[in-house]
Amino acid sequence: MKKIFLFLFMSLVLAGCSKDEDPVVNPDPDPVDPVDPVDPPGEEEFILQPEDTRTYMVDASATEETVALFYQLKTLSRNHFIIGQQDAFNAFYGNNSGESDIKKVSGSDPGLLGSDFMFITDDNNNGQPENWFYQQEQKIIADVVEAYDKGMVNHFTWHLREPYEGDHFYADDMTEFQRANAFKSILPGGANHEYYKEKLLKVAEVTKNLKGSDGKLIPIIFRPFHEFDGGWFWWGAPYASAQEFKSLWRFTVEYLRDELEVHNILYAYAPDNSYSTATTYLQRYPGDEYVDILGMDNYGDFLPGDALKLSAANAKLKMVSDLAKERVKIAAMTETGLFIPNSTLPENFYSKNLYEVLTGNDIQIGFMMFWQNSENVYTVPVPGLEGEEDFLQFVQKEEPLLLHEMPTMYNLPN
Repeated sequence: MKKIFLFLFMSLVLAGCSKDEDPVVNPDPDPVDPVDPVDPPGEEEFILQPEDTRTYMVDASATEETVALFYQLKTLSRNHFIIGQQDAFNAFYGNNSGESDIKKVSGSDPGLLGSDFMFITDDNNNGQPENWFYQQEQKIIADVVEAYDKGMVNHFTWHLREPYEGDHFYADDMTEFQRANAFKSILPGGANHEYYKEKLLKVAEVTKNLKGSDGKLIPIIFRPFHEFDGGWFWWGAPYASAQEFKSLWRFTVEYLRDELEVHNILYAYAPDNSYSTATTYLQRYPGDEYVDILGMDNYGDFLPGDALKLSAANAKLKMVSDLAKERVKIAAMTETGLFIPNSTLPENFYSKNLYEVLTGNDIQIGFMMFWQNSENVYTVPVPGLEGEEDFLQFVQKEEPLLLHEMPTMYNLPN
């Protein structure tokens, strides 16, 4: 078989996304596009009004539920943030299936479900019932529907495999030729551009058919090309110039929104943790008209042993939060966590270290997402594991929201 897919799946489960030992490429040698100034909201805090919400969104033709999701995330971020987890309904510590691990420990599901288009768009997905990849597609769709019906937010990452052999997404697993050419080849006019359009068509087909039990299209957050500042993915900074990255991002949005008429997506821009200033964070930014959510993944700054990194993590997230305020976007911590027992769990990690990073200095984020639990590794403890009481203290604080505490996310106020 062309892929050892179970190995790749487990590498995702155990390692999360970023590889902290890999270098990041920052600053970018490419020229930075001028950033249009945004008029500050003035001394009084800007408050988004329901009737103005579309003005600040990528898709002016977004469904009513998608507009409501933008509004609700932006509004609740002033005082709260939603707690999410990747694969919460399908990845469990000890393979103990059933309720989500967050519900096992807290009594409530997370407020956000993380999913992935990886298996859905895999070359081996032939759409047949007996096909393993198609079975994963159906499972993911069922999870998304369940989450929406419960009132949760749905978020999609995309570990897109390289376009030559369709085998890998980690750059280290690819040939030198593939690393140097994969990203460039899917740009308009590139050798694999039509291949990329086929993958976007699959994303569109699935997204346009996501419907809840109420018969309405389910809004999703879509986070393509995440952690693009690092070198561990083939879409990372070593393999694409800033202009190439922005060009492909804009094409992706325009093709999904305008050509394929997908109107239930919020688009999330999310590097890893290398950026500490707005100037560097915006080096690859495609423009306000192409981004709804300003995110940041951060694992490395939470590793035990250097308390100064926690202050740095807070400052980086503060920078993202401030940009989101200025541009009327939603800020988010799009991935984070410690992988226990692979890392040592510091005392009060959840209730102090993580909490203070997410809330200190008037940070306003709409959500944060833990990476998935797996058979022997967890980012969220279940009953009886180290960190259980600390995690409960974290979720019981005022700002974090689990599902049972969330407002209705898919209706605009009258």
